[in-house]
Amino acid sequence: MSQDPRAQFKQWLESGEACLQPLTLPQRELWENSPVPVADPANHICGVIEIKGPITPEQCDVALQRVIERQEALRISFLPGKQRPLQMVRATGTAVLGIRELAAGNLLEDLMLETYRQPFDLLQGPLYRVTMIRRGHHDHVLAFSFHHAIADGWSLGVFVQDLCTAYVMGLTGLRKTVAVGMMGLRNTLPPVAQTYTEWAAAERAIWQPAELARRTDFWKSQLAGASRIWRGVPEAAPLRRWVSAIPADLVRGVKALAVSHSTTIFSTLLAAFQLTLSKWTGHEDLVVGTPVANRNKEAVRETMGYFAGVVPLRSQVDPTQTFTRHLRTVSASTLDSFANAMPFAELAAALGDHHAAGEHSVFDVRFALQNHPVPDVVLPRIATKLRMRSTGTARFDLGCELTEIGGELEVVWLFKPHRFPASGIAELNDLFLAVLSAVANSPASRMAALTV
Repeated sequence: MSQDPRAQFKQWLESGEACLQPLTLPQRELWENSPVPVADPANHICGVIEIKGPITPEQCDVALQRVIERQEALRISFLPGKQRPLQMVRATGTAVLGIRELAAGNLLEDLMLETYRQPFDLLQGPLYRVTMIRRGHHDHVLAFSFHHAIADGWSLGVFVQDLCTAYVMGLTGLRKTVAVGMMGLRNTLPPVAQTYTEWAAAERAIWQPAELARRTDFWKSQLAGASRIWRGVPEAAPLRRWVSAIPADLVRGVKALAVSHSTTIFSTLLAAFQLTLSKWTGHEDLVVGTPVANRNKEAVRETMGYFAGVVPLRSQVDPTQTFTRHLRTVSASTLDSFANAMPFAELAAALGDHHAAGEHSVFDVRFALQNHPVPDVVLPRIATKLRMRSTGTARFDLGCELTEIGGELEVVWLFKPHRFPASGIAELNDLFLAVLSAVANSPASRMAALTV
């Protein structure tokens, strides 16, 4: 095989080792709407598995290879194109597993950050990185990172499920059927019901000009006159994380409020977040972006790739209204926005959004209630603990990510430190908890009086 990349790619294409595909609709958002370059490590999503028990690098390497054979997304890289880049999908791929020792005096967090923040070569690939960090004889940490162009939050759970399934297959000699979570094992990992490129082709067929135009009319009306909360070009710095939690008793109160008003926990939390943001910033007209899994078909629930979309949610916070009325308005508006969701790259283009360098299109605050499945895996003689690492792709100034853990809701605040000091985020978190407590106990109160 030629060592010249262009000649190598040409040979791959001619031999059928690789094929070219257009960018998917979600991928276009990264190239067309992100305020940071596509290759920036801010576009990485990450996770970690803590492993207690007898496991070897060789076993992990073999398991990773089987996942790569199943998941097309792990064999994708990107070629520059005249108008847009093209996906280059390889027919095969070779597992790349890093091995590190946690030496005395070194910090585990530092080694994990090396995995998370080291840039990917978008042209050569691979666009994943898995590092096995050894803390002791039977004590390991598996840190993994994917470029957002090939994976989303849901994909992290799919990857872990596949990796654990493949590991157990290795232990059983590829013969015995073993149950892991909801999946039964066969001699090989079964092919996915629909590949990522098959899904992308089906999506392009759906989003014809007439359908895009109909939904564009909704968004032009919905977002007319909207403005950003913060102005000024943000610094190109990684988002910082500040982690808190909503206690279980308060979560129960918020859920009871949602049930009593025939709405969802998402809409209830969103309404409280909007009220909090309004009190914190002084702005009453707010646009918040929220991610949607975009996996409404069973065929892609076990497929890795970047499927997720973004939906802008606009709200007018009127302090003279009761929270009950605000909640009804937010609930109805949210349903309308989700019903009219469209590919974000197409939405931004249709709106003619001309954001400044370093700014995201349309919104600068992200709010997410994470509901992607976390696999429940049981491994022989091994204890595992999976943690999704909210690193935050830097396409917004402030983010609030909520994840249910046990009876509590973990709250991860993602923020740009030049805009907000950590003390300001702590103040925002305290205000959010106070608002949640106030609306759960007194939803009929006027919003101006809540938390005062």
